Amino acid sequence: MKKIGLSIAVIALVALSSCKGKKADAEMDKETTQEMMKEDVKVEKTEAKIVSFALESKSGSTASGKGEFREVDGVVKFEVKLSGLTPGTHAIHIHEKADCSSPDGKSTGGHWNPTHEQHGKWGSSQGYHKGDIGNFNADENGEGSISMQTDEWCIGCGDEKKDVLGKAIIVHQGVDDFVTQPTGDAGGRVSCGGIIQ
Repeated sequence: MKKIGLSIAVIALVALSSCKGKKADAEMDKETTQEMMKEDVKVEKTEAKIVSFALESKSGSTASGKGEFREVDGVVKFEVKLSGLTPGTHAIHIHEKADCSSPDGKSTGGHWNPTHEQHGKWGSSQGYHKGDIGNFNADENGEGSISMQTDEWCIGCGDEKKDVLGKAIIVHQGVDDFVTQPTGDAGGRVSCGGIIQ
């Protein structure tokens, strides 16, 4: 009887050891699989391309501010904050050259229009310049801001139809009517910032 009991105990101990070994092997296999999956799934973080610029007063105005273009995963976000404007609505455009040297801002050339479209409201089916950002409002203190994002621009990609580097931001005294060719009848250039790295 003692032999049978001892045999059963030995068999139970062997079975228990075998189960523990299988469980440990399964846990090791699970850990190995998880590690392999981590190696296979590599999270690629795209670093943002950023160009910041200052906007200086032009045409005897006191309008000045700061702006930024930030590109992540092929989408460019544009932001500008200004002060010293006359209260009301002002047009803002990208112009051809990053040259703010003239007192009236005209050294920047005309609107940036690499696709040779007519002037219009951004996104219009009738056509628009790549530099036709639009209008924004300045409050009673002369402060205003605008932001937008698009995949129609890039920063330093070298595509002449998309690349904003080497251009300028111009803020106008008046409102863009989105109709008058080729400028929208937006009036004088009151602030200028070159988009350069």
